[in-house]
Amino acid sequence: MMENQSRQRWLELAFALVCGALFGLGLVISGMSNPAKVLAFLDITGRWDPTLLVVMFAALAVTLPAFRWTLSRQSPLVTSRFALPAALTIDRRLVAGSALFGIGWGLVGLCPGPAVTDLITGNKRIVLFVAAMLVGAAMASLIGQRGTRDASAPSAGS
Repeated sequence: MMENQSRQRWLELAFALVCGALFGLGLVISGMSNPAKVLAFLDITGRWDPTLLVVMFAALAVTLPAFRWTLSRQSPLVTSRFALPAALTIDRRLVAGSALFGIGWGLVGLCPGPAVTDLITGNKRIVLFVAAMLVGAAMASLIGQRGTRDASAPSAGS
């Protein structure tokens, strides 16, 4: 039993490695790891570059049928169960997080995937951005934990 679990874990890790490599390769080949390309896409009143939109539509054209096929299966190919989001509502936290993400994306032209991909360049600006992104994620995690802890703690009146 233990050997089977170990083999399954290695298979999951290998699959994650292949998927990550494909994602990074796609980002670099499509030019989406270049912040200037992303900023040009966001500049709709200036010299707008629609290539990011083309990349998004091409990704959806591949992903939607593959996702539909995958979910029609009894279980995933490599792991025991699907990991799908449970929350399907749009709440203040989602809107606030999306706005903060958009501000960061618009200021520097980087989002997490391309930023991590660009670490290989050794560019100090990219390294600093990823470090700051991790600090922001840790802060958000602490705020989320505090909010959960506050909600479960007894109130002063009880």
